[in-house]
Amino acid sequence: MKRINDIFYSLQGEGHHTGRAAVFVRFAGCNLRCPFCDTAFDTYREMTDDDIVAAITAYPARFVVLTGGEPTLQVDEAFVDLLHQYGFEVAMESNGTRPAPRNLDWLTVSPKQKPVKQHCHEVKVVFSENTDATTFGLEASYYYLQPCDTGDAERNAAIINRCVDYIKEHPEWRLSLQTHKLVGFK
Repeated sequence: MKRINDIFYSLQGEGHHTGRAAVFVRFAGCNLRCPFCDTAFDTYREMTDDDIVAAITAYPARFVVLTGGEPTLQVDEAFVDLLHQYGFEVAMESNGTRPAPRNLDWLTVSPKQKPVKQHCHEVKVVFSENTDATTFGLEASYYYLQPCDTGDAERNAAIINRCVDYIKEHPEWRLSLQTHKLVGFK
């Protein structure tokens, strides 16, 4: 049984796959408690792997994003294999503090502390007023800075401006905006 916070169909709103139709499986529970996290940890339902597959195959996209919380607490290679058997391309968004299944098609690591994983497809750092963009030694094909959404328009504008300036000075980074919040979809 897996603890599932939510399963929904939308567009990927951030990072390399921005704008791509995706089924999101949001797992409950995390080993970190980041103040900007948008997941309600206390609300979840227990689902079997077959229940999850039945829910996500109801949608036309065959790109699934395993997110959380921290999905590595519940996802293993057997579950990824099962999703592959149903024709899904499997992406995961992780904080990198636990080993991720090796058979993922795409791994995004958003490090908040030294990760155990040393290779991933993309690194996404949430950027705020006090951020020093660091990869924590992660090797990736893409490095993104994502301005932290504080809920305060004036503060957000200042963070975005600082983020843009930082990227101009450090061109190995790319800007990732949370387009789902800008456009107004889940």
